[in-house]
Amino acid sequence: MEERREATRNRYSPAVLALTILATLGVITYTAFLLRIDNRGDMLPWLLVLGAELILVFLGLMSMWTMLAGYNKAPSYAHHEAQRRLYNPRLNDDLGIAENAVAWPLFLNKRQVDVDVFITVFGEDLGTIRRTVTAALAMKGLHETYVLDDGDSDDVRDLAAELGAGYIRRLTHFGAKAGNINHALSITHGEFFLILDADFVVKPEMLEETLPAMADDTIAFVQTPQVYGNLHTTIARGAAYMQSMFYRYIQPGRNEFNAAFCVGTNVLFRRKAVKEIGGMYTGSKSEDVWTSLLLHERGWKSLFVPQALAVGEAPETIEAYSKQQLRWATGGFEILLSHNPLSPRRRLTLDQRLMYFVTSTHYLSGIATGMLLFVPALEIFFDLRPIAVSVGPIEWALYYSGFYVLQILLSALILGTFRPEVLLLAAASFPIYFKAFRNALYGIDVKWSVTGATGGRTSAFNFIMPQVLTFVFLLITSAVGIWRDLLQSTMNVATFWCLINTLVLGLFVLTAWREDHHRAHPEATRAVIDPSADLALARRHGSAFDRDALVAAQAHTKEAVS
Repeated sequence: MEERREATRNRYSPAVLALTILATLGVITYTAFLLRIDNRGDMLPWLLVLGAELILVFLGLMSMWTMLAGYNKAPSYAHHEAQRRLYNPRLNDDLGIAENAVAWPLFLNKRQVDVDVFITVFGEDLGTIRRTVTAALAMKGLHETYVLDDGDSDDVRDLAAELGAGYIRRLTHFGAKAGNINHALSITHGEFFLILDADFVVKPEMLEETLPAMADDTIAFVQTPQVYGNLHTTIARGAAYMQSMFYRYIQPGRNEFNAAFCVGTNVLFRRKAVKEIGGMYTGSKSEDVWTSLLLHERGWKSLFVPQALAVGEAPETIEAYSKQQLRWATGGFEILLSHNPLSPRRRLTLDQRLMYFVTSTHYLSGIATGMLLFVPALEIFFDLRPIAVSVGPIEWALYYSGFYVLQILLSALILGTFRPEVLLLAAASFPIYFKAFRNALYGIDVKWSVTGATGGRTSAFNFIMPQVLTFVFLLITSAVGIWRDLLQSTMNVATFWCLINTLVLGLFVLTAWREDHHRAHPEATRAVIDPSADLALARRHGSAFDRDALVAAQAHTKEAVS
């Protein structure tokens, strides 16, 4: 029954449309409330709130607009026609391969085309690589599969030979993942190439669903979602759920702006397009979005296909999550500071300028959230209020709810229920984004690290000391606020929000403690993992998983436990 529910679920339901429109109106109304002079309180907290909220308002409005622009858009007739003609059944019969879909030649515009599959490897465990390579080799349609080993592992080389995949190793490691791919491009010849991270297990129909779009000679790449099968930690669930709206609504909407960008894996490229810009971009660890930007500047098109065609691993630990977000955020800020999409020197359309500006400023939302954590302290310690005393708490709550509560409801509707893990990571990630902005501003290099289930080798507290110090500060501030309110026989809004912020950060600190505890006691951790837990979570996480993805998630969890 659960599988049938997911199979018949309408991604573009009327309820989602109605709530999206209401949330948009709520954002506009709240902005007008903040900007009204009569509502302005003391200058310092008002400026902090105004600056932070305007960032969130801008990004919120752009998200709503993008969602509405791509609402319920279906693939074109040309795409379906190219898909119908992808194989030649008569030729397959003549070649005696009618029962072997892996060997079927691929055709676009009535000519055979070649596809290379690149699996980028950098120190992942052999079991993970084996699953990915095995699945890649089993994809329908004639293709060549290569393991691009930047970890210089003889064991990986032997595994590739055992499975029947090509193996490519380079002498130097310049350019990290992008350099690894560029090196492979220099010694392979396929007209198209598919990139897979080492932990993404691809479905057999990946090429069937992506290659037909390449019948349009102006399309440079076709991107599919990142979905995850390892939802057995708080961090992994939060990281996965945070991306659900992006992959389910934002990226499809960006198709209408010709601004859907590559996310580094599960993406099919046209070799000619990448060659035109000199290869994958090596000047940043966020080679994916930079390569997309350069291709769009050259007039190429992109397409996002919102189908779950590969299942990977989300970061399971605070260390892995912090490194992933630092890399992604630094790449976005690099674009903002060194290649601003709004500059007249950028050869982008107006639509693309707006979308890439949103991309480059997206992680400012995390910094804005961090700024808002400290606003209640100004009132508790210095009696400085962002909103005028004349504005009653009920009036303020109505406007505030129009912005935040509606967006939370929209997110809950999309995810199927409210996901506290998303709130937890959204509130606690601000130090990562401050550091990313600093790195981009001063050109500090970000060391490459694999996302997935890596990390966790050291204490989680090594990566969250700013959050711990903030928690202690908020805890003290809350105590002072309660003491002051008791003296005044009143409950202040600032105290209420300080308590909420303290609780959220406290839960994040508790998550770090539990992570360290599980690392110190791995036997207890294995004992409490339910092999069916990820499957149940995946079923409820309908925006990201389909039936085959659920099976892969369950298989992954059972193997991890055993």
